[in-house]
Amino acid sequence: MAKNKPVFKMISYGVYTQWDERSKELPKLIEATTDIPLREHIEFGFIVNVKKARNEKLTYCIYHPDIPDDSGHPMAPFEGDVYVANNDWNFYLGDTLWLPLENKAGHWRMTLSFDKQIIAEKTFIVDLELTGERTLSEGRSFFKPRKRY
Repeated sequence: MAKNKPVFKMISYGVYTQWDERSKELPKLIEATTDIPLREHIEFGFIVNVKKARNEKLTYCIYHPDIPDDSGHPMAPFEGDVYVANNDWNFYLGDTLWLPLENKAGHWRMTLSFDKQIIAEKTFIVDLELTGERTLSEGRSFFKPRKRY
């Protein structure tokens, strides 16, 4: 009997509430966007729903915008593997900005792969010009996107 083919669907992407990796709860979406303000501790990434792939291995990768390591060399992409926990599973791939902020601006590309094929990817643009404030409908303070001409 043929094995069912896994199904992958990006549920959301953008800025999220702070993620606690020890919790089973995934972060909550604050704003769907790929424009990220250059601000300490801002959490951004995406959530993918995976069906029919229990115990299968997914590979994730976060490409940083040439952030220097302690030796001054660009950091290697952050890579790892995760195994699908059940047959209807949500996975969060994200990152947060840390001090010093000056070297964090640029393009952050995140990918999720299955069987050496990219099944989800998003590039986020972290930019100092996006640090203005606005209030969301829930009353939380966030940023005002720059105008595009």
